[in-house]
Amino acid sequence: MKQSSQASLNQHSVLSFPLCSLSSSSRLTDTQNIGLCATTMLEAQYKLLFFFFIISGHGLANRDLPLYREAPAFRNGRECQKTAWSSVAQSHNPAIIHIAMTLDATYLRGSVAGVLSVLQHAECPENIVFHFIATNRRALELRGIISNTFPYLNFHVYHFDTNLVKGKISSSIRRALDQPLNYARIYLADLLPVSVRRIIYFDSDLIVVDDVSKLWNINLGRHVLGAPEYCHANFTNYFTSRFWSNTAFAGSFRGRKPCYFNTGVMVIDLWKWREGKYTERLENWMRIQKRYRIYELGSLPPFLLVFAGNVEGVEHRWNQHGLGGDNLEGRCRNLHPGPVSLLHWSGKGKPWLRIDSKRSCPLDSLWTPYDLFKHPSLFSDT
Repeated sequence: MKQSSQASLNQHSVLSFPLCSLSSSSRLTDTQNIGLCATTMLEAQYKLLFFFFIISGHGLANRDLPLYREAPAFRNGRECQKTAWSSVAQSHNPAIIHIAMTLDATYLRGSVAGVLSVLQHAECPENIVFHFIATNRRALELRGIISNTFPYLNFHVYHFDTNLVKGKISSSIRRALDQPLNYARIYLADLLPVSVRRIIYFDSDLIVVDDVSKLWNINLGRHVLGAPEYCHANFTNYFTSRFWSNTAFAGSFRGRKPCYFNTGVMVIDLWKWREGKYTERLENWMRIQKRYRIYELGSLPPFLLVFAGNVEGVEHRWNQHGLGGDNLEGRCRNLHPGPVSLLHWSGKGKPWLRIDSKRSCPLDSLWTPYDLFKHPSLFSDT
């Protein structure tokens, strides 16, 4: 991996972004989804809108969203195979690493730090494509911030229709877990082009301190999903007594040895996901939850219900989670024993919020080097 500080043309000019959308009225087939993404009329209209949005001064000049320093250019080493990827490609390219993250104003600072950490530690950073999932709310501003912060980044932004989940979301123990975008990970197979066969999903409150290709190249075997598993966790805590007292619900784990896994770091085979109709399976449990109240933890329990016991185990080093404390108080925590490739501030406490409030935890200092946020006090004339 090489860094370059030399200025170059911004590969993400205001007229170069594709837009993909998932309809809330009916689920599109893969062929229809690709056709939608490639529709000349839609792309032309959106690009023109984005262009006038930026030049009108409503984009990066809007100080409601924070500003960020420009990241350096990270270049491939000599051993890397230089390749390119297009959103309308029909074939899978195994040399390209695909990473999906959500993008919103609340977690933007965490997303920026996460992207920087991935690029900084990658051996072949130019072979990484980021797929950001965003709602309509401030999507153009968010896209502009990513483009200006990472001028060399290969990325695409996809529209997530919140109407898909609004009628299926139940209140949980923490308001942040109830946001529609928290459920976007369920719809990755519908949102992304069919040429994306495998995806790494990352939450926006983590940093990677190792070469992400090591995670990308894990063998999923027959499984749809890979993630670090924690079989010592008390699995009964993730569901209500109503769930366990219902033989039909509790019987859903029959024939499996279910273990807890954190959905903030997942490697997913999207082809197998589509073939197995896993989005529909997850949605079914969300509907059951609305009627019977069988869990309290947002989008996590449906994943446990569908996948627990059928997950390809990944080394624990790839999700040192829980650094944000519990979901109620967010107290400081220590690292789990063992090596670390990824630090994850799951829980209530986020490092940027604790740092700004002068109440940071010791481990928050590990996140700080990846923070590109422009602090107003450092750039003010007063």
